[in-house]
Amino acid sequence: MVRASSPRSAEIRAAALDLFTRLGYEATTMADLGAAVGMRGPSLYKHVASKQDVLVEIMTGTMEALLAAHRSAVASTDDPVERLRRATEAHVRYHARHRQEAFVGNRELRSLVQPHRDRVLGLRAEYERCFRELIEAGAQAGHFTVGSASLASFAILDLGMGLAAWYREDGELTEDAVVWQYSQFALRIVGLR
Repeated sequence: MVRASSPRSAEIRAAALDLFTRLGYEATTMADLGAAVGMRGPSLYKHVASKQDVLVEIMTGTMEALLAAHRSAVASTDDPVERLRRATEAHVRYHARHRQEAFVGNRELRSLVQPHRDRVLGLRAEYERCFRELIEAGAQAGHFTVGSASLASFAILDLGMGLAAWYREDGELTEDAVVWQYSQFALRIVGLR
């Protein structure tokens, strides 16, 4: 793991994220990571146990952050429509602000070894279930008309993940405009009445 007590852990994580995004996990070496932060191998290993541990920290950290943002977004209302709107907004906003994490999280799942792969897959399943349960609650309350809550949840999740590929802060649309429009797309996906 990236050792939390290390004052350079954030710098190492950021460098690894950049290298994994540009080169891919397999093509990135510990020497590359060391060079990116100005350290030689032995010094780097004082802060990082392995390249795999850095990848695990990035991927689990991303999923834990998404879950926390989701819980915070839905905590202050019981209205199913508002809960789904807020959850979608949090999901889209995270992906607009953390494009590299989204890219690495989607592309490098194959590079995780066990038991880390199962851990990340479990967090992903939990995150999807959060959206599915919101959709099911809205359908049961008569707000949504949707044939498959699972399919709708995956479609909504894809909205945010896809955003990571094209969104830029200096682009045509502001983050707030994209977040709002995507929340409206999500409500259409579930057939808001």
